[in-house]
Amino acid sequence: MKSWKKIVGVACTAVFMTSVVAGCGGDKKKDAANSNEIVIGAAFELTGGVANYGKSTLSGVKMAVDEVNKAGGINGKKIKLVESDTKSEPSEAGNAVTKLVTKDKAVAIIGPATSGSVAAASQIVTDNKIPLMAPVATAENITVKDGKTKPFIFRACFIDPFQGQIMAEFANKTLKVKNVAILYDSSSEYSKGLTAVFTKTLEKNGGKVVASEAFLAKDVDFKASLTKIKATNPEAIYVPAYYEEVAKIIKQAREIGLTCPMLGSDGWDSPKLAEIAGPAALNGTYFCSAYSAQDQEPSVQKFIKNYKAMFNAEPDNFAIHGYDAAMIVIEAIKRAGTTDGVKVAAEMAKTKDLQVATGKVTYDDKHNPISGAVIIELKDGVQTFKEKITL
Repeated sequence: MKSWKKIVGVACTAVFMTSVVAGCGGDKKKDAANSNEIVIGAAFELTGGVANYGKSTLSGVKMAVDEVNKAGGINGKKIKLVESDTKSEPSEAGNAVTKLVTKDKAVAIIGPATSGSVAAASQIVTDNKIPLMAPVATAENITVKDGKTKPFIFRACFIDPFQGQIMAEFANKTLKVKNVAILYDSSSEYSKGLTAVFTKTLEKNGGKVVASEAFLAKDVDFKASLTKIKATNPEAIYVPAYYEEVAKIIKQAREIGLTCPMLGSDGWDSPKLAEIAGPAALNGTYFCSAYSAQDQEPSVQKFIKNYKAMFNAEPDNFAIHGYDAAMIVIEAIKRAGTTDGVKVAAEMAKTKDLQVATGKVTYDDKHNPISGAVIIELKDGVQTFKEKITL
């Protein structure tokens, strides 16, 4: 979902912070059990390059906590939400989570937003047996290691391979296209991973990749690659990348006469897409997302109404998944009847048909929610709900 998905190597920092936590947290569980409050930590990108992601996700978490506290809290105890800033840096995520674990005595962590920062915090919470819920981190490997599911790491959103599969199914079943060209970011694991899954699904459905061209993040001129693609006469072009490059690609594609549909991923989701590409160029373009305000599912519309009442603003994908993440954690603590991390994590893993804002959530054996996705169509630059797909 973000350019920060590429996991940054912070092993030395994580090992050091883990040793600090292990030495300081001996009485944490006892303190939490005796308190009249249940402390949940919120570690998010509140400053730095992707602060918009973190702040929006945190708003959804706050809304969930506020609702639960107004309804009486968790098993008679109120929730105390404590925030910590990762500064949009994986290397700072360990510091933020360590503070929540050692100083604030959090019994569960929600956040960070980006996959790299979640990865940086994983060993700390694992060594201290505290569950961590990642609301919007989509990199596949944050919940697994060496083929085994990490017992204390969960997420509330779909994973990258899922949306690659969704878009290939949309191309086949809705657009009914077979010959597709791909233009991907070879410097991004996110883009390369989506390309691989999209290609596999497309070919399984009888489709064909007629051209595959690569670019690098921060490139600005894509006409040479687009000209090669045009020569193959594709029925659609798949561009699984981030909005800054995508906007330029779409604009230049239309300028050289490529009028076919263009398909993409949740990295497209930004108002800047229309600002850079121009609204008209976006006609006939579609991307995959986990949320649309136009989705008429009752739980989605209820969330939107309540969010507007609380924040006087429109919620986005990050906000609704922050809400879902908090509700999953809160319900697990309720069912466990304790703040013991091992028992809470076990209950989280058992989550089945839990009603949250995006619908009902059930976990698979890799701590990923089994859910659907929505296709967003851009009409004169305006995001429009196209359809919902569940595999």
